[in-house]
Amino acid sequence: MIFYVVKGAPDSCGRGCDSWIEAEGKIESGTAGRLKVFLDRQRDRSLPIYFASPGGNLDQAVAMGGMLHAKPTIARVGRTLVRECGFEAQDGDVCVKFKQSGRELHGDLFTRGAACASACPYVFAGAAVHEIAPDAVLAIHSPKIFFTLRGGPVDPAVVAAADERGHQRADRMVAAYLAKVGIDAGLLGLTKTIKFEDIHILTRDEIARFGLDRRGLVETPWKFESDKLSFMHKIAVVQQPGEKSFRLLQWRVACFDTDRFVLDFQRPIAAAGLASVAIAHSGASPVYFNGPAKGPSVEQWSMRLIRSRLDALVDHPEIEIIETSVAADGHLAPQTTKLSNEGWAAAIETLVASCPLSKEALTIQMSSQASKPSEAVAK
Repeated sequence: MIFYVVKGAPDSCGRGCDSWIEAEGKIESGTAGRLKVFLDRQRDRSLPIYFASPGGNLDQAVAMGGMLHAKPTIARVGRTLVRECGFEAQDGDVCVKFKQSGRELHGDLFTRGAACASACPYVFAGAAVHEIAPDAVLAIHSPKIFFTLRGGPVDPAVVAAADERGHQRADRMVAAYLAKVGIDAGLLGLTKTIKFEDIHILTRDEIARFGLDRRGLVETPWKFESDKLSFMHKIAVVQQPGEKSFRLLQWRVACFDTDRFVLDFQRPIAAAGLASVAIAHSGASPVYFNGPAKGPSVEQWSMRLIRSRLDALVDHPEIEIIETSVAADGHLAPQTTKLSNEGWAAAIETLVASCPLSKEALTIQMSSQASKPSEAVAK
């Protein structure tokens, strides 16, 4: 595992946060010692630490978590793309040398698809504060016990007994550690049911129940994505008072051109059904989505907007999503979720730059080019 400090854009790791520690790679023998040396060098700075790791040595992970527990550390799951690496692969030799150089690097932080798996969640759990983004992954399985038996032919019963003793020792160590850092013992119980050869991605309900992140609303900032279609998106997981589990809510903005956009809202299909979905801000009158279009388990609501209307509706520090269902008594039951619009300004600017010109903008551009006097050429 490599540890390095990264400086990014303003608010890239949260409001008022532009620098973080990246902990990247496999946890091996000696990793805990290197983390101690690294943290000692950073003792005058209070930076969040982001993990991107397939796991590794369980003993080392527990030791590392203990180090984080002794400090006011915020742990999260995220991966960093280091700008100094240019077009080199992030795990290539050139890039790894940059990351091991001890220099403060520059980069971009991503939570989407970032994973902390196997032994890594135990390090994550040790921090004073642990936060998992709705599009990041925590994954667990049982540990594999390694041991050496000397001599001639080995009795399978001896191997099985040694393996059982190893698992019992690991269980005692982890149980004591989880109790120390305040994580529910149910995490260990679930881990023991997952074979080492398998992997279980923790659900949002499990993450909250075990105490890995108990926030009732967790959201990503708006992010620009460029694949086959350029768009910007936002994700939130929400558990409202009275609800038994979390709901995954997603928003996406795509463009037809620089003046015409579509705003989509996707959510799980409600058992009672929704009468309407609307968006509002600062006490303004709500604007209603059209729909829904229903799939096997989700429904999508949409609205088409020109740029000025999109800005007037969404370009605010906070917005409200109002989901209205029909109660058993026939009355309408609105449910409001307040969301931050962090990242909107940068994401919409990047999106617009990727959109085709509108007819009006294209006409103005062509008119401007036609009105320029041609230069005389001396012969």
